[in-house]
Amino acid sequence: QFTTRVVSCRAAELRPESGGEPVRGFQVVLEDTILFPEGGGQPDDRGLIGDVPVLRVTRRGPEAVHFVTAALEPGAEVLLSLDWERRFDHMQQHSGQHLISAIAEQMFGFKTTSWELGRQRSVIELDTPLVTAEQVKALEKSVNEKIRDRVPVTVRELAADDPEIETVKSRGLPDDHVGPVRVVDIKGIDSNLCCGTHVSNLSDLQVIKLLGVEKGKKNKTNLVFLVGNRVLKSIDQSHSTEKALTSLLKNGPGEHVEAVRRLQSSVKLLQKNNLNLLRDIAVLIARDFKSKPAPRQLFVLHRKEGDSEFMNIIANEIGTEETLLFLTVGDEKEAGLFLLAGPVEAVENLGPRVAELLGGKGAGKRGRFQGKAAKMSRRGEVQALLQEFISHQNPEA
Repeated sequence: QFTTRVVSCRAAELRPESGGEPVRGFQVVLEDTILFPEGGGQPDDRGLIGDVPVLRVTRRGPEAVHFVTAALEPGAEVLLSLDWERRFDHMQQHSGQHLISAIAEQMFGFKTTSWELGRQRSVIELDTPLVTAEQVKALEKSVNEKIRDRVPVTVRELAADDPEIETVKSRGLPDDHVGPVRVVDIKGIDSNLCCGTHVSNLSDLQVIKLLGVEKGKKNKTNLVFLVGNRVLKSIDQSHSTEKALTSLLKNGPGEHVEAVRRLQSSVKLLQKNNLNLLRDIAVLIARDFKSKPAPRQLFVLHRKEGDSEFMNIIANEIGTEETLLFLTVGDEKEAGLFLLAGPVEAVENLGPRVAELLGGKGAGKRGRFQGKAAKMSRRGEVQALLQEFISHQNPEA
């Protein structure tokens, strides 16, 4: 916590990170702050001004701008409280990134071109097209050895014109930067220009887990990692999943993969058998319709189980030169598939209207119009439309 004063408060809007309507509130500038504004690859802090939540902290030149939903009186003394759990998480990830980047360059010559501190995991972009699994393993081993060595992490401030700045790693300063330059040192390992928040000793990182690499931009590789408490949370989630799978699969963790393979094989066989049965059912349905003594001009069928192939087999078996077919598959209360088949001119005329009634989309050619339907419950309206069309075509029907 930190006591300070309100310098200014002005009305503003905040667009939520997840999208949606802007939030109306106020931009507040304080005499000083303990809340970090976003920058350098690190997200901003959260906290309270009095009892008012701070929803965003951004940098405007040398000022930190706090977005809140309640107005604050300029000149008022306020107590600023920091969300320490979020801050410490960011400290661990950011210091972890400095350590990983430094050791990756020392061991393999891989330079870091950018990084992102994500909500679940963080990513370092390395200036290399390839990082092998053996290199990832060696890098992970080395960074965790540095953590166990309890190496100090210190912060220095240098004047903007200090020649020592030239000896420190940097990706450049923002155009609107003013004042001294901040240098973060990991003793004997790394010295880096950085505005972010860091631990004071590598032992505070607890542990680093490299999750592997992903293909990045051209000739780049993304290295995915977790640090400290995020590793513990990941283990908790994995353990919970493992327990659930042990209960479902009725075997130990070491047998889970093989058990899932057997299940996948069984499912594929069942799906194949099910498709064969559906084809047989489709043929029988069509033959039953054709065996009726008096030919009908409209055939309507709905079935919960089925697919496009099922409907097309029925249409092929019945023939669509004289009969108009309206077939649907899926849950009546949810979405599904539909097929309108019959004389070419009739289908071209009715297809788009059927799709519209069913709240779906479709396309057609050569006497068939099929697609997806969002409102299967309106099948009755479609049937009435088709019956009316046939009646107009053939009043005696």
